[in-house]
Amino acid sequence: MDLKDTYTTVFLKAANQSVDTNTLKQYRSTWWWNVRDNISSGLRLTEPAMDFIGKEAQIKTYKVEFPKDFAITAQILLWLENNIDGPYYITKKSITVLKEKAAFQLYMFSGDIKKMGYNKALARKFSQESDAE
Repeated sequence: MDLKDTYTTVFLKAANQSVDTNTLKQYRSTWWWNVRDNISSGLRLTEPAMDFIGKEAQIKTYKVEFPKDFAITAQILLWLENNIDGPYYITKKSITVLKEKAAFQLYMFSGDIKKMGYNKALARKFSQESDAE
């Protein structure tokens, strides 16, 4: 069972719904943007998933608005897919995450994912350089 199956199971159980192989397969194909079975395929949610999480499962989410002049690019989507470690939902104006830590990090950068990505990349680079010394 991969992370998508695990999260799908958690969402269904939070809504007091039974979980079996067919149910898991059905919801997995409609709730996840990318349904590939590998670990690095990202945890981006679809709109039906967010509706279910908010209305049926009643799981707390954190919505962070993007700056007014912010534009989502393919590079940003790839960065999110590889670096956000929990489920998230993205629109043109905001990102909604399910983990408080991710929400806090996004709030610290005022919702600017591009700046957040650059800072994380710089932190990794400096960490690698200090390890080499």
